[in-house]
Parts: sequence; C-alpha cells; structure tokens
Amino acid sequence: MEGIAVSNKTRVTQFILLGLSSNPDLQIIFFVLFLMIYLLTVAGNLLIMVTIYVDSQLHSPMYFFLSHLSFLDLSFSTVTVPKFLVNFLTQNKIISFNDCIAQMFFIHFIGGAECFHLTLMAYDRYVAICHPLRYTTIMNREACLLLVVSTWVGGLIHAFGQAFPTIQLPFCGPNEINHFFCDAHPLSVLACSSTFFSETADMINTGSLALGCFSIVFISYTYIISTVLKIRSSEGRQKAFSTCASHLTVVTLFFGPGVFIYMRPSVTFAGDKLVSVFYTIVTPWLNPFIYTLRNEKVKIAMKKLAVRKKSFLGSNMN
Repeated sequence: MEGIAVSNKTRVTQFILLGLSSNPDLQIIFFVLFLMIYLLTVAGNLLIMVTIYVDSQLHSPMYFFLSHLSFLDLSFSTVTVPKFLVNFLTQNKIISFNDCIAQMFFIHFIGGAECFHLTLMAYDRYVAICHPLRYTTIMNREACLLLVVSTWVGGLIHAFGQAFPTIQLPFCGPNEINHFFCDAHPLSVLACSSTFFSETADMINTGSLALGCFSIVFISYTYIISTVLKIRSSEGRQKAFSTCASHLTVVTLFFGPGVFIYMRPSVTFAGDKLVSVFYTIVTPWLNPFIYTLRNEKVKIAMKKLAVRKKSFLGSNMN
C-alpha cells in the first residue's frame, strides 16, 4: 500500500476497487453487458435531447424538463461506468484518493440534482393538471430556467454535505473498497477512527433530501389524483394518468434503491452492489425507454427526425 506518514500512521493515498467479481470469465461477460447498456444509455438519452431540441412542438416546459432529465441520467452514468468498465480489463484497479473523493462528490452532485429535478417534474405535472389555465403563466421560460438552476444548486449543496465528513476521516489501511465506485458507505468502513459523526451527518443530509423531495412529490400527486378523478371523460382521465405514470415509474426506480443504500448506517449487505448497479447504471438506461414508449408525441417526433435524417443523407449522396 502506497502512503505517506501522518501522525505516526500511514495515510492512504490510493484505493483498490474490488468491483463486482474477481472471476476472469465473469469479468469479460460483465464488461460486454455493461458496455452495451452504457452505449444504449448514451444513445437513448442523446436521442431524446436532440429530438426535443429539434422538434418545435416539444418546446414546452414538460419536454424541457424531460430533456434535462436525460442530460442528468447521461452524466450520472458517466461518472461511474467508464472507470467501472476499465477495471474489468486491467489488473490495476487502483484509484487515487483525490480521484476517489472527486467521484463520490460528482455522484452525489448529479444524483442530488436528479432528486430535485424529479421533484420539480412532479410540481410541473401538478401545475399542468390542477391549474391548466395558469400553466403557461406559472411555468414560463424564466421560471423553468430558474427552477432547473436551483436543482443544480441543491445538488451541489448535497454533494458538499456528503463529501466533507468523509474527507475528514483518517484512512490508514486497509485500502480495498468492496465496491465498483467510491462512495461514503464503503469508504467509512475503511476509516481507522470513529465514523459516528460522518455517518450521522450523511444520514441527516440524505434524510433531509429524501424527506423534502418525497413530501413535495407526495403532496403534488395527492392533488393530481384528486383532480384527475374529477374529470368526467374517461379518455381525459386516461391521458392524465398516462402522463404521470412515466414520471412515477422513474421516481420509484431512482428513489427506492437510493433510500435503501443511504438511509441506514454503514453496514455492508450482500445486495448493496447489485442495488447500486441498478440505480447508477440500469435506471439511466431504462428512463429513455420509459418516457418514449409511453409518450406518443416523443415517438412521432423521433419518426420525423429519422425521416429528416434519411432525406438529408439522400440529398447529400445525390
């Protein structure tokens, strides 16, 4: 273990990420599987962003927020997956202390921003369904931009609150992280002093984020469901529920695993890495499918984009 002397102890300057498996055959299988998922994640989320940007009919707050969600999903996956994939192909699974802390910071920065953004999307649906006549006034361009910026500011505050207590911990060995990326829980296990303060700070920070976001989502959908049930037309009710179903599915997929991982002390469970794979890799891959398969406007816009691409390529070839 490489290190420097600090207070008669050796301070860790690098960690080893153990990953999902040490079996060489499984590592090749995992590499191919997760590479395909990551490439589909990149392609799917980029396609949504480009489609919404190009099609003027999708220039509304709902699709602006959807485009931003795709950017967050793409960024969130990119923080962990490239290093994860490289480690499958090399014996050197080392990550420096600074890079480890940086990875943890950006995971919580982007993850926190996504929590706030999903909450913002619930509020957007509340205004659209419960106050349709005032929707364009309330959710004007300036308000949408301000709300999106606020999600990034919230994510930044959450990331500092998560990373700062971990940085204060002394790491003097061992340096093997039983995970495929750096995070507060697996790092706290390696600390050579009491982790009570850092664990308490992490739980308060994450608890405040989860409770605040969940409360707003719950209140928003309480009003939404109450309003939808008053709609006389069954077609109108179905359309309103269909619009909200995609968002609720994404919220469940993102918040569920996150609460399991972060809303408890630093105790390692056998399923932790599997749950982490789900919310850092699988969910960003699924989100484009969830929204496009249930949204007719997005599907029509994508078909139009494909036709325009064929026309453009055909004219260039001629």
